[in-house]
Amino acid sequence: MTRREKQQLIDQGHLLPLMEEFYTIQGEGYHKGTAAYFVRIGGCDVGCHWCDVKESWLPELHPATETTKIVENAVKYSDIIVVTGGEPLTWDMGPLTEQLKAKGVQTHIETSGAYKLTGEWDWICLSPKKVKLPTEEIYDKAHELKCIIYNNDDFKFAEEQAEKVNKNCILYLQPEWSKREKMMPKIVDYVMANPKWKVSLQTHKYLNIP
Repeated sequence: MTRREKQQLIDQGHLLPLMEEFYTIQGEGYHKGTAAYFVRIGGCDVGCHWCDVKESWLPELHPATETTKIVENAVKYSDIIVVTGGEPLTWDMGPLTEQLKAKGVQTHIETSGAYKLTGEWDWICLSPKKVKLPTEEIYDKAHELKCIIYNNDDFKFAEEQAEKVNKNCILYLQPEWSKREKMMPKIVDYVMANPKWKVSLQTHKYLNIP
């Protein structure tokens, strides 16, 4: 396969830079505590300074993997497949989710929403970032909005994002892990004063699992 042919398959979503895949417990948001198979796709230029998977940013560091192989392996473990990153919407998610849905599994995505929404999703977790805002189309389709609280200014940003999502979207505030001790009391007070929000924690880190 030539480099050009390989790039065409990547552009079409038939090859994806696969960073890692693992069966674990969903630690965050609405589905926390649920067993699921995670597929982490490399490639992200959103560049959050507090990102805990910076090794996912450069797609060329991760093998371009056939979506058919990703699907065949994933469905052995779970009927809930969570696609995360990196930023998975950097790539065309259509072929991956089409094959997953053909196998009868649920498809979930964790995304900043910074790129065009592709793929067929049963659950969309939108976690917007200030440095590269979501596209307008994803706000109406998001099932949950998860805003990361790193400092006090993030509460204002969270409210701005909450105004854009659909009325059925579940709203979460989640402390950035390194700031959790400082920000958690503020989040608790904020949610008690603004009960449209819920608290999300990275429970998988407390459980010491992936």
